Amino acid sequence: MSEASGDAGRALVIGIVGAESTGKTLLVKELGRTLRERGLQVVAVPEALRLFCDREGRTPRADEQRAIAQEQTRCIAAATQRGAIVLADTTALMTAVYSEVIFGDTSLHAQALAEHARCDLTLLTALDLPWVPDGIIRDGPQVREAVDTCLRRLLHEGGVPHALVMGKGLRRQANALSCIEHLLNEPARRQKQTGPSRWRWFCDNCDDGECEQHWLTRAVSSDGAAADTSAGQADAT
Repeated sequence: MSEASGDAGRALVIGIVGAESTGKTLLVKELGRTLRERGLQVVAVPEALRLFCDREGRTPRADEQRAIAQEQTRCIAAATQRGAIVLADTTALMTAVYSEVIFGDTSLHAQALAEHARCDLTLLTALDLPWVPDGIIRDGPQVREAVDTCLRRLLHEGGVPHALVMGKGLRRQANALSCIEHLLNEPARRQKQTGPSRWRWFCDNCDDGECEQHWLTRAVSSDGAAADTSAGQADAT
């Protein structure tokens, strides 16, 4: 795995977002442990909303949402000065989502999307985990779908690429880790693609010149009969 970041000397920021009780905090913890074991400098940023609730003993009012979003952004920015990889347990975007879903307030959207755009990778945790109560900071299982829907809409409207993280236990962590590995290996892939090769295929869906989809496409277009035979043999196994 490459340790290179997008720009020399700049930390990579990975924003993990999703509805409540979808494993964000545990995912940050486990990913941080795994990446540190590989020798990478990782800084985890906790959720500002959770810290607020723990400190105040209550959920925030509508007029306190903006300050929480700003604090989340501030903590992420500070973390980029301390490590090569920042794992953010939510970004200001989640505060904007809660503001809309809980209070009907959309005033935080533009700024939250602008701040979230600084993430190099966005991981969206799916709703495939059972809802678990967690004191006063969770609104209930009925709110999860509304939050997920709102979050996906904002990601789409903001043109924010994201990877959906699904699965339970180690499978969920492995799926998230594969996305991070793809990000970390990007400089090596680009260097390979600019090598002395006379020609190279590129994937429409990724930046990996060796993507197997190219070879399958090439086989079908150049020798349809052979490709059909191979597919039949694969189906028979």
